[in-house]
Amino acid sequence: MKKLFALLLFISLTQLLWQNVWAQQSNIVDFDVKENLSQNGKLAIIAVDSLDKTNNNIQGSYKFTINGFQQDLQFNDGVAVTANPIESSTFVFFKHNSPAKEIGKLYFLRVTEKGISPFKISGFLLIALPLLILFIAYKFKRFLITLLILAAIYMYLNYSKGLDVKQLIESSIMGLKDLI
Repeated sequence: MKKLFALLLFISLTQLLWQNVWAQQSNIVDFDVKENLSQNGKLAIIAVDSLDKTNNNIQGSYKFTINGFQQDLQFNDGVAVTANPIESSTFVFFKHNSPAKEIGKLYFLRVTEKGISPFKISGFLLIALPLLILFIAYKFKRFLITLLILAAIYMYLNYSKGLDVKQLIESSIMGLKDLI
């Protein structure tokens, strides 16, 4: 009788533990951004694993911050589609806080007649490129002219393409975290 009771207890505990493991939500390790397959101007956020292959285990609702606005994206087989279409070329910062780590990526979305082409901008590049430009400007004693040109470029990108200083700084910090 004791053996039967122990066997039933073991089977029921195993069943409960298995259900809890099965019900846990998978974590997004990394993601990629592409145009939605229907080419309706919307973006598809694809959950990928460490080998950059689609993680089909990602199901359900996950919180993303897109350009400072928090959105719940519904993932099906590792793919979620943003709610709003992209109408013109712009900079977009995607951020996801998973329990494992914080993931943030800055993209330039180029909109053409053929569709949307996302270009990932490296956080290291955001630091190295201005430093290189300043070094060159210092060497040629034209710091003021270079500074004015950089300010004009920044003003153009800020007002016409949606680039924000906060997004630049946050993307740079994310890039430095990836280096470390």
